[in-house]
Amino acid sequence: MKLLKLVLLLLVAGSALAQTGGIRRTVIQKADVSIPGREAVVARVELDVGVAAGRHSHPGDEISYVLEGEGELLIEGEDPRRLKAGDSFIIPAGTIHDAVNTGKGPMKLVGVYVVDKGKPLATAAK
Repeated sequence: MKLLKLVLLLLVAGSALAQTGGIRRTVIQKADVSIPGREAVVARVELDVGVAAGRHSHPGDEISYVLEGEGELLIEGEDPRRLKAGDSFIIPAGTIHDAVNTGKGPMKLVGVYVVDKGKPLATAAK
């Protein structure tokens, strides 16, 4: 049963990756931090039902908090992690990951990224 659930989740994630919509990222603030060459970026992220963010990594650490909804966090090399409102997670720089909205409504997060200045906030995984 667990394997079937994972296969279904991966199918949903795969179809969601093909979509062009369903995810909204809004940068709220950017500012230099005390580490030379780095900046903090605060962003609001919203995923519609069934949508995946897409496998990606960041050029720095991600610290996120789930405001609303539920989903799964898929970190390469780890078991899927269920997320719900009130949960938080930290993803180290360069770690390939994805998030999938498995709930019945929008999944809303606030992400704080401490990243290399001048690099893209996220890079799609190969």
